[in-house]
Amino acid sequence: MAKLTREDALEYHRLKGKPGKVAIVPTKPMDTQRDLSLAYSPGVAEPVLEIEKNPEDAYEYTSKGNLVGVVSNGTAILGLGDRGALASKPVMEGKGVLFKKFADIDVFDIEVNSHDPDEIIKIVAAISPTFGGINLEDIKAPECFYIEEELKKMLDIPVFHDDQHGTAIISSAGLANALEIVGKKHEEIRLVISGAGASAISCAELAIKWGVKRENIMLVDSKGVVHSKRTDLNKYKQRFAFDFDQRTLADAVSGADVFYGLSVANVLTPEMVKSMAKDPIILAMANPDPEIKPELAREARKDVIIATGRSDYVNQVNNVLGFPFIFRGALDVRAKGINEEMKFAASKALAALAKEDVPDSVIRAYGGESIKFGREYIIPKPLDPRVLLWEAPAVAETAMKTGMARKTVDIEEYKEQLAFRQGKGERIRYFFQNKARSSGGTKRVVFAEGEESKIIRAAYQIKEEGIATPILIGRPQVIQQRIEELGLPCCPDVFDPSDFERHEEYAKAYFDLRGRKGVTLAIARKRVRQVNILGAMMVKMGDADAFISGLTYDYPDVIRPALRVHHTAPGAARAAGVYIMIVDDKVFLFTDATVNIDPTAEDLAEIACLAADYAVKLEIDPHVAFLSFSNFGSTPHPLSEKVHRAVAMVKERRPDLPVDGEMQADTAVAPEIIEERYPFSAVKDANVLVFPSLESANIAYKLLSRLGNAKAIGPILLGMGAPVHVLQTGDDVNAIVQIAAVAVMDAMGREEKKEKKTKKK
Repeated sequence: MAKLTREDALEYHRLKGKPGKVAIVPTKPMDTQRDLSLAYSPGVAEPVLEIEKNPEDAYEYTSKGNLVGVVSNGTAILGLGDRGALASKPVMEGKGVLFKKFADIDVFDIEVNSHDPDEIIKIVAAISPTFGGINLEDIKAPECFYIEEELKKMLDIPVFHDDQHGTAIISSAGLANALEIVGKKHEEIRLVISGAGASAISCAELAIKWGVKRENIMLVDSKGVVHSKRTDLNKYKQRFAFDFDQRTLADAVSGADVFYGLSVANVLTPEMVKSMAKDPIILAMANPDPEIKPELAREARKDVIIATGRSDYVNQVNNVLGFPFIFRGALDVRAKGINEEMKFAASKALAALAKEDVPDSVIRAYGGESIKFGREYIIPKPLDPRVLLWEAPAVAETAMKTGMARKTVDIEEYKEQLAFRQGKGERIRYFFQNKARSSGGTKRVVFAEGEESKIIRAAYQIKEEGIATPILIGRPQVIQQRIEELGLPCCPDVFDPSDFERHEEYAKAYFDLRGRKGVTLAIARKRVRQVNILGAMMVKMGDADAFISGLTYDYPDVIRPALRVHHTAPGAARAAGVYIMIVDDKVFLFTDATVNIDPTAEDLAEIACLAADYAVKLEIDPHVAFLSFSNFGSTPHPLSEKVHRAVAMVKERRPDLPVDGEMQADTAVAPEIIEERYPFSAVKDANVLVFPSLESANIAYKLLSRLGNAKAIGPILLGMGAPVHVLQTGDDVNAIVQIAAVAVMDAMGREEKKEKKTKKK
């Protein structure tokens, strides 16, 4: 990451439209007099009366349930000390932005101009009805302990001092994984903590929850080791005051297994690191400069595992991995507070997530190099979207189990709801995967490029999530080697193209299919070893239910062999490729962007019907618009007339479909244009867009996905004689999993259709 200058930071906060980082945005329409009457007077009186009768209704009629108050008096601003309440506002706004970005939680930042802890308690308690939770921030110790403890006694909403608990939750997750890597156990280690403030005490307490023995934890403050003979200790430090002989940090660190740094820069020297036990674990979390730089620690000890609070080093202990998701889980079950069990659950969820395969989107965000569980990856990355889906449910579930929740949720449904907060694309992805999972994971999906790392990673995910049973075509020894390199605990089914029992049977079957197209039995024997023919034949021969290829092949190299084996579906003269395009909260189907380069009017009509039928499978009510440069005959031309003929064909064949055209693209998607200029149109707001050529469809979907920030899912192949689907060259793992779910849905649909026909007979 490029070095940030003072002017960079000031310009970021000063410019970009409005000063600061947060704003209030209405969530209900405010466009008419009726809207205003509902939003304020007289309509607002009704929820007021309901809340007076039942205070819990505030969660139903107001934003309370998704609103957190971030409160500070500016006495311990991140690394800057006491700079006053007003100076803390940029940090508190930043906290609000992180809440919104990572967990879709709204925030009011509250800067309290007081050093009196009792006054702060009184103010926060008085304003607490506004909020679903209170996040205390940048308040110095020991006052922060007292303020949090008193507010927890007084309030029935979560109160959480992030400086204490956030660091503890993330560091404990990192420690658990580091200990697993070096083969040590919590109860066996000795832990030294440089610092004895709020974060240090909380880190120590959570480490104990994980299994570290209290008497094996040594705090070191500015006066030296915290021990039983000292008379200057507050009640929080006294919990860790044992009869230690050590007096300095150097004494304490000698022979220690783990070092936590929650103090100041450069206090841990290379010599101290050398004195630590075998496989030392160092979490140097002082910001902006750690207690020791990782490069110095590694020079001193090759066997060290080190984490810092900085984003330019591996293993970042970043509080954004904690507070947004902890509050998300707590708010969603209307928790009365955040107890130790909920914090422990959050820490365990983070530790478990770090062992999972890392999505390509996260790898790209961090420079494109491989990320996998090990010495340089013991904590999930802050930009990993899965943190929300792992941590918040763990917190919510624990709140329910420990009696802190006032609302019960189904955890599996809750995970889906969280995914939906990440955008419409996640909603569609869950739709595909849930449909696929309903088969019980029994559908066999064969992958042509089984030796590719992305395919292997996708296969692991597909199997783990119960989407399908993956089969990888490739050399078993190569695939096994890749699995070991990726650190995946999976053993997928492998189909070796050079050595399989039914080779001769496959060859004869292929010869029967292609004998009249110049294919001899000798040629068939060779061709059925080619992965794109072999995969298609595996579906034909009943050894697989669906076939996927295309990660490293051009589109024609996959679809042509598949069509030669399976042809098109009964009643379909053409196959077509459709993209699901998600723009804001709307879903569109774009077709055909992959198969038919210059379709005729007849082709367009068939493509439109295929796409409309697929929309129904997605539980979308299809409204089909045929696109052109002309609006309903405004520009006579052979190209627009071709589209006009296609519309007429569909209207005749499928009177059940709302379909119209030819029309320009903006006319198709802007109802106001139709209403004003073309009120006769059968389609007012299209969601199935039929492009006049592959060229136009391909250009449109790629521009929209790149420049319009739309989410593209696909291509999804329609009209094929069997469940065969084609990846885009270079697809990431998530896209491969998504297409696998589509392939399973396809196989299930064909099976259901066959069963219905059998019953009729």
